[in-house]
Parts: sequence; C-alpha cells; structure tokens
Amino acid sequence: MPVISAPYAFNVEDLYVDLRSFLGHSLFLKCEGFNFAGSIKLKAATEMVEAAERDGILTPESILVESSSGNLGVALSVVAASKGYRFLCVTDSRGNLSNRMMMEALGSQVHVIAEQGADGGFLGARLEYVRALCASDDRYVWLSQYTNPNNWKAHYRTTAPEIARQFPRLDVLFVGAGTTGTLMGCARYFRGWHRPVRIIAVDSVGSVSFGGSPGRRMIPGLGMSMRPPLLDESYVDEVIRVEEADTIRACHRLASRGFLFGGSTGTVISGATDWLARHDARELTAVAISPDPGERYLDTIYQTNWLQDLYGEGVLDSVKEAADSWATAPSPTTPCGRLPDLADRQPQCQSAPAPGS
Repeated sequence: MPVISAPYAFNVEDLYVDLRSFLGHSLFLKCEGFNFAGSIKLKAATEMVEAAERDGILTPESILVESSSGNLGVALSVVAASKGYRFLCVTDSRGNLSNRMMMEALGSQVHVIAEQGADGGFLGARLEYVRALCASDDRYVWLSQYTNPNNWKAHYRTTAPEIARQFPRLDVLFVGAGTTGTLMGCARYFRGWHRPVRIIAVDSVGSVSFGGSPGRRMIPGLGMSMRPPLLDESYVDEVIRVEEADTIRACHRLASRGFLFGGSTGTVISGATDWLARHDARELTAVAISPDPGERYLDTIYQTNWLQDLYGEGVLDSVKEAADSWATAPSPTTPCGRLPDLADRQPQCQSAPAPGS
C-alpha cells in the first residue's frame, strides 16, 4: 500500500490498455495521468522544480511562472502548493476551463492571453508576456519547459525505463510531440538500448514543429507554432501528422468502448493506427503513450456544440460506422496486473548511459 506525504510522490507507471480488439493491430497504450496532477506532465514539473532547487535558483521568496496550455500548469500548481511556492501560469483562450479552475483551486494565479502574436499563434504572445514579467521583478523564476533539459530528462529517467521493463522486445514507440520533452527523453533512452526501437513522432496538422505551414489548432496538448528548442530530429525515425478531425474521431471511438482519453491521446492513436495499417505489424511489439485521460475535455472534444461549431455537423458521422467495423474478436484473457505474452519474460534491457547535461 503506497503511503505518501507529497502529491508528486505517487504515479501509476505500469497501466497499459491492449487495443488489439479495437484496432485489429497489436498496440499497447501506456496510460499516464493517474496521479494527483492528472497527466504525464507531473514528471517534468517535479524534475524541473527540484533541479531549480538543487541549483539554488528557487528561494522561499520566488514566484514560479510558466507558459502552459493546461496540463503542465496543473502539474506545477500541485508541486508548488506542496512545496510552498507561489505560481503564476500564463495560458491562452484555447485552454480548458477545468484546467484553469484546478490551478486556481490549488492556489495558483492564471493569466489568459486572448490575442494571438505576430506569428499568428498564441505561444509567442504567451512567451512575450512571461519575459516581460521576469524583467519587471527578479522574484519571478521561469522554468521554461520549452528549453529546460530537465523536461526530457524526466522521461529518460522514468517513462522510458517503465516501458522497457514491461516490453523488453519493444519494436515501435509512438509519442506525441508538444514541447518534445517526452519524445526526446524516450528517444534518447532507447537509442542506447540493447535492441533498435523505431521512434515515431505524432504531430498535429497545423503545427510547425517539424516544418510545414502553420494552421489552426484548437485542441491543446500537441503541436507548436515554433520549432521546439528541445527537438533533435536525429533521434526520430518518422513523423506522422494528424488532422484534428481525426483526433476527435479517435477519441469518440475509444469512448464508445468505455475509454475516455484526452485530445493528445486521440492524436497519437489515430497516427499509430494509420502507421500500423500501412506496415506489416503482425510480429511487432508496439506501444503508444497516452498523456492524460479525458475528463478535462468534456466541454470541448466531447461537447457536441463545440465540435459542430469548429469542425462541422458531420465530424462524427463516421464514428459509429468505424467503431462497428473495428475487429470484434475478444481480447486474450488478461488477468489483472499482467500483460499477455509478457508475464514470464525477463527484462533484457541494459543500463542506458546517464543523460548529459
């Protein structure tokens, strides 16, 4: 029985959903977000704050400030409240109302940017506001999730080893690309592993993370309006871009089977489904990462009026038909806490080298 004294000390790390009966392809979904912050971002938030403490950057008088579309803001609110720091989150009008309310309930301040920047995106305007704030008062400490190496190191030290322990014969890993902290941490870890792992980055259409033209993006979590400073494409084998309408359909198809996930998960699942359908994946061990469950998206991607206003009345027309067409064969019997065909395997991973500074 876990007994903790700090909210960031607890995280479910070994929960996977076998999506074979949904997709007709073998795909294990690593479910993050079963912690007190409700998302994978708790790992990065904890790592960045504790690194700043070790470096002497944070003092009792410090005020944490960060730009976030929602999940990191909630995670930093949890960590800040637990450690006694003040925190200001700079977000924008696309952020979920539930995230803002959670941050405020945890004692944080929230500033909402309502107008896009000169580049046509909200991120630039958010960063400009943070820089001005830090210049005006030296009590503000900006962790900068977009450039902070402790963002990716958190996943090098936790997320990737967690997957390696459960899947010693991993072949393909699908990771959504936002700040690319999760992507880079996992990719760097598996680059030094005992066997090659194909790293597939999943991005949103309209994001410019991997180049291309910017476009409208209304679902927060994945995609950037600038190239992510943490990104090193030499660690990425392939990039898949997913339309937001396909993200929404994937979320609703999963919900029709009782699994409520967030928009980032829908994007990753849609991209992984497309990739697996185009490759001979029968003998592959494939894992995808789900950053958060779907409760915080009830007023957006699960709200009919919101969907129809942004994507048209027919956005969900294919959901029932597609859900019915998914493979209906029953999943292999899987006792609680065990993964099919993996329970008796011993992990074969070698210790990866420690990350550089």
